[in-house]
Amino acid sequence: MNQKSKFRVILSDKNSSKKNMAIDESLLLCYEKNDLPILRLYLWDSNSVTIGISQKVEEYDFENIAKRITGGGVLFHGQDISYSLVIPVELLSGFNIKESYEKICEFLLNFYKKLGLNVCYAKDNETVKLFKSEYCQVGFEAYDILIDGQKIGGNAQRRTKKAIFQHGSIPITSVEKSNTFSDKIGISLEDIGKEITFNEAKDYLIESFENSFNVELIFSQLTKEEETLVNRLLKEKYEYSTK
Repeated sequence: MNQKSKFRVILSDKNSSKKNMAIDESLLLCYEKNDLPILRLYLWDSNSVTIGISQKVEEYDFENIAKRITGGGVLFHGQDISYSLVIPVELLSGFNIKESYEKICEFLLNFYKKLGLNVCYAKDNETVKLFKSEYCQVGFEAYDILIDGQKIGGNAQRRTKKAIFQHGSIPITSVEKSNTFSDKIGISLEDIGKEITFNEAKDYLIESFENSFNVELIFSQLTKEEETLVNRLLKEKYEYSTK
């Protein structure tokens, strides 16, 4: 993404897990060659949960739960701001999967650096042992982002013939320590002494993305086609039964 490119930016309101994941899937499915690449920033209803595409909804007793279209494990939401990206494969031609992942995550590293934090990828910290876990914030994978050795947030990628899709989470506020899953939710910016609002985080992320990739941002809403598909996905795919 070194050439000056235009990016469509969508700022979503707070939504349930199901609707947020339906919107992500709709953006990817509706994307066509020559469409503008998309950056979406969004928030979650309280106590939202997402799981990886290979996990089973019926194995978890959460009310506000949805499957992501990417891999990984259980991720808790509501205290975080998330992003999703739909990028034509041509925009990152010459990059293999690992290289494209590292390239895309540059704007996240710059976001944290803007807050004065010491960040790196897990692969670059010699003291971290890489391993996978059922819960996203427990395991460490190569391109997980660490702040002073502690993992923060999570990111995942999916590829189609037309596009690279990636989404991720940036935890902003703390959760109550009495929460049953507090040891699996991970750290937030507030936990490490960085108190910013969701609006400030949104603005910093937009600025970091624009500066990191030298792009022109065009603010937008969902198209009628995308909204129609979101509603269809909610009805036909995301209204699964849980325990």
